[in-house]
Amino acid sequence: MFTVRAMVLTLVVLLAFVLVYPTLTTYLQHRAELQALRSEHAAAVETNEDLRAELERWDDPAYVTAQARERLSFVMPGETAFLVVDPDAVVEEEPAAEGAVTPEAGGSTSPWYATVWESVEMAGEMEVGQDTADPTGPTTGEDPDATAPASDG
Repeated sequence: MFTVRAMVLTLVVLLAFVLVYPTLTTYLQHRAELQALRSEHAAAVETNEDLRAELERWDDPAYVTAQARERLSFVMPGETAFLVVDPDAVVEEEPAAEGAVTPEAGGSTSPWYATVWESVEMAGEMEVGQDTADPTGPTTGEDPDATAPASDG
């Protein structure tokens, strides 16, 4: 049944398998890695093209104006801005008080940048040597009104 020829043929096939198998598995692994890198590169190129298109849109003054209106709620001089609120999305709350919001009530009627500018102006009006420390006095325990001790003499 088993002849010498069959045994030699089986030995040759087994030897070929042992020699080719590691090379074949390495080849297939590298091929899969290459395919993954190609798809990653294609995604990176697409993202890059999208970012370049976004950058080119910012060169258009009309796009910049539209973004300022949309994102920052800016209006052109002479225009009146209206904010439309969906009544279904707003939770009903008791009105705190009649009339406009006052700064004393915790709100502000001016935009944030006006408040920042007022703060800068107030800081600029302060004198250079003015002490802004704790108004209760020094924390070292010394009396600021005390004079130098008199000599016994």
